[in-house]
Amino acid sequence: MKIAVLGIGLMGYPMARRLCEAGHTVHVWNRTRKKADRLAPFGATVHAQAADAVRAADIVICMLENGTVVGEVLFSKGVAQALKPDALVIDMSSTQPSEARDHAARLSEIGMTHLDAPVSGGTLGAADGTLAIMVGGKPAAFERAQAVFQVLGHATHVGPHGAGQLAKLANQMIVGITIGAVAEALLMCEKGGATMAKVKEAITGGFADSRILQVHGQRMVDRDFTPYGRMSVQLKDLRNALATAEEIGFDAPVTRLFEKLYSEGIEHGLADLDHAGLFVELASRNGMN
Repeated sequence: MKIAVLGIGLMGYPMARRLCEAGHTVHVWNRTRKKADRLAPFGATVHAQAADAVRAADIVICMLENGTVVGEVLFSKGVAQALKPDALVIDMSSTQPSEARDHAARLSEIGMTHLDAPVSGGTLGAADGTLAIMVGGKPAAFERAQAVFQVLGHATHVGPHGAGQLAKLANQMIVGITIGAVAEALLMCEKGGATMAKVKEAITGGFADSRILQVHGQRMVDRDFTPYGRMSVQLKDLRNALATAEEIGFDAPVTRLFEKLYSEGIEHGLADLDHAGLFVELASRNGMN
């Protein structure tokens, strides 16, 4: 297939590389061109303009910073006007559900098809092709996108336009809140004289076990907060969740609490740590740095 990938950052690069290695014809664009140039050795064609990247594409993947940037790229940089008739736009960025619905409606007006398909699994999942992909849109478009989704991970159709972003917000709420629970529990054990690594080992396999405990908990034990998903991105996702909750009239007090905790951590200089770096904020509050 002819595929365009717009946005070659931490996630876009390994995803586009996998599509190249799977034998697809891939065209790429990024605001900072040198990031896209890294894909040329894998057969990708690099373009200076986003509109040029999509002209021949059957499927266009967006992996951009946020919904505002997605809207600007699609509708202010000539991308929508440059699309082939009946092109499929798959927005795999993390945006607000209302933005996904708006983009879908605007593309539909000019005869284009849209899916919102945010992902979970981080850069490791992107590189390994094991991303969890949450998809909103029409079932026929979901089926059409399978050739792409199968290269990148496991996709689940969760409902109409915007539903994929709702599922991603749910994912990020659970991730951010669980990181806080693991950090607070391990720190309390250390403060009381237990060994954090042994506590993690002891509760492995019980009801408290989780991927967060195993992956992020180990980062806490090692005090290694190299960013795979940054504190700043986690905060953005929680704020998107709260904005959506307000829009639909839903009270989310637990998410509000963690939005405050991540925000204060970032105010204290932790923005570029991995989101498991909430551990550092909680340790500081307890004089345990």
